[in-house]
Amino acid sequence: MRWQPQSLDADDGALPGLDRAGLVRTVVTPEFEGITFHEVLCKSALNKVPESSGLPFRWTVNPMRGCSHACRYCFARPTHEYLDLDPGADFDSQIVVKTNVAAVLRRELARRSWRRETVALGTNTDPYQRAEGRYRLMPGIIGALADSGTGFSLLTKGPLLRRDLPLLRAAAERVPVSVAVSIAVLDEDLHRGLEPGTPSPRARLDLVRALTAAGFGVHVMLAPIIPCLTDDRAHLAALVGAVADAGAASAVAFPLHLRGSTRGWFLQWLAAEHPALVRRYRRLYARGGTVVPEYAAWLRERTDPLLERHGLHRVRAEPPAPGGPAATAEHPQLALFG
Repeated sequence: MRWQPQSLDADDGALPGLDRAGLVRTVVTPEFEGITFHEVLCKSALNKVPESSGLPFRWTVNPMRGCSHACRYCFARPTHEYLDLDPGADFDSQIVVKTNVAAVLRRELARRSWRRETVALGTNTDPYQRAEGRYRLMPGIIGALADSGTGFSLLTKGPLLRRDLPLLRAAAERVPVSVAVSIAVLDEDLHRGLEPGTPSPRARLDLVRALTAAGFGVHVMLAPIIPCLTDDRAHLAALVGAVADAGAASAVAFPLHLRGSTRGWFLQWLAAEHPALVRRYRRLYARGGTVVPEYAAWLRERTDPLLERHGLHRVRAEPPAPGGPAATAEHPQLALFG
């Protein structure tokens, strides 16, 4: 998507930050109360990831911007600021839909210069959020990738993926396909507070079962682990056990990141719902968007044995920070965590 700045006093109904020529229409429907869809025509579908990012993929496709999952901790919230939209409430309710993304992707994949490198789906916002039920963009995307001989990975919290299982199975016969499901919280009350627009943890565990039954080795992202809320031994044991029982092939756990405007949005929620934790969080995230290395090491000591016990420890959690102190039961900073 190529975004062009636009004056705030535009008289054609276009949102600030959206290219006038790209915005087709704005839609409000009773089926999605409180959500506004901005349908646009994108000029490109493939996004190149800088090598400096350290990510294990170089290309992504994101059919939408914004996400009705409304996860308080979503790292993608700052991307809405590029559209002059609020990274908080607007990110949850102002959804930009690239209605022509499958057709544009098919053209880009047909170029002679395309080297059929793996494409990652679900790296920014969830392609199987509720809006996919209305717009049905993913079948075209999956078909374009498979027809071009391009392998892809997919990460989602959305059981709507089950609709496309036949397409995924057919694609997997032609190209490498990997599927991952994100499940961070089992407690229903905490889930409603942290991830108010997402399907329930039970529904996502059922998705893991369905994908496993369809022949996929499902990877589960036990992330993010929320300090002082989802990192106690009982919750972690229940979470890892439930994922293993659902048939997951592997899993990884890592702590919450609070970068950019996501930090303010999350801490605002924390102050309202768990005010006693605010001071502790300011110390845990005193160095910026990532938690102090002592906590990351402490969390690994809790999660690694669980993953090993259930045969899920095929992908390691985040490595220790270079030069970071070793975590031991006697480390004074560990008083922050328990």
